[in-house]
Amino acid sequence: MSAIVWTAVGSLAAWLWLLLCQGFFWRTDVRLPPRTEPDGWPPVCVVVPARDEAGVLPASLPSLLAQDYPGRAEVFLVDDGSSDGTGELARELGRRHGGLPLTVDSPGEPPAGWTGKLWAVRHGIGLARARGPEYLLLTDADIAHGPDSLRTLVAAARTEGFDAVSQMARLRVESLWERLVVPAFVYFFAQLYPFRRIGRKGGRTAAAAGGCVLLRADAAERARIPDAIRHAVIDDVALARAVKSGGGHIWLGLAERVDSVRPYPRLHDLWRMVSRCAYAQLRHNPLLLAGTVTGLTLVYLVPPVALVVGLATGGTAAWGVGGLAWLVMTGTYIPMLRYYRQPLWLAPLLPFTAFLYLLMTVDSAVQHYGGRGAAWKGRTYARRNAVPDET
Repeated sequence: MSAIVWTAVGSLAAWLWLLLCQGFFWRTDVRLPPRTEPDGWPPVCVVVPARDEAGVLPASLPSLLAQDYPGRAEVFLVDDGSSDGTGELARELGRRHGGLPLTVDSPGEPPAGWTGKLWAVRHGIGLARARGPEYLLLTDADIAHGPDSLRTLVAAARTEGFDAVSQMARLRVESLWERLVVPAFVYFFAQLYPFRRIGRKGGRTAAAAGGCVLLRADAAERARIPDAIRHAVIDDVALARAVKSGGGHIWLGLAERVDSVRPYPRLHDLWRMVSRCAYAQLRHNPLLLAGTVTGLTLVYLVPPVALVVGLATGGTAAWGVGGLAWLVMTGTYIPMLRYYRQPLWLAPLLPFTAFLYLLMTVDSAVQHYGGRGAAWKGRTYARRNAVPDET
């Protein structure tokens, strides 16, 4: 057999392994269990780090203030050096909408070795601890919560014995590029961190979705959150690993009524979102980068190439094996498209989207070696313990 056929066979074998042996990552039925009311409702503090979020706060903060929670709850929004009036807008929204008590404060500039977001989280947790909460809800400023979101999270944590409960917020999918890229982003994340494995006690797989993490306060103290992960650019995965390595029981699943309101209308916006941390995900390791590029090429790009080459040259084995691998790939993507309520004709386009992610990952490495490193909201983090550099 020719090299293209052997390569296509390798791709098909990889897809069969992913289909059956990677924690059924492609299924989208890992959701919070039906709510069982606990005996009592513990006090909760909500910590919201925010930097230049005036554009999204009107669509997100009122949903937090309007939480229907039977116990005591309070919201702490930490304005991380915003230049767009985020703090004052938050205060105005609190006065206008009422609901849960709201405190808006600022921690000042982060010291060396801290990412800005985690420095803001640390400040918010410090304010919250004075209230003696049993749980902390860490949520991003672009996340809108259904009115019973907090109640459902606490009920799951309390009745199931979880130390951390995280929901992957449903990201916005309105523009063409959002439709192409966003469902694939969650699909790839689940492939790396299968949700079923995350929830297993004693398992090694650990991850969370930073937009919505309910964390037991004593588990946070045991894991030294956020001090132990102060340098992390991908803070949600680092948080989950710290909690799980300390013996905590964690859970991650897809959300029903927890939504991101942040728009990514252009490819450039999505490119920045992915490339700012893709190489950090690979621990800035050139060998891991090379392996990732090779893996993406074999798994996602070889099947359509083999199909086209086989049809063009009359190679039955090439187009047959390549087409079968592409069919398996397409089938595993359909559940995620259904979850995002997107048309199923997008499923065969997954190789194109994977190619975009390959380019984004390479660009992330180029930025790193060019001295820029990970960047977010005007701050760049060139290396693990770098001082954040305002640009």
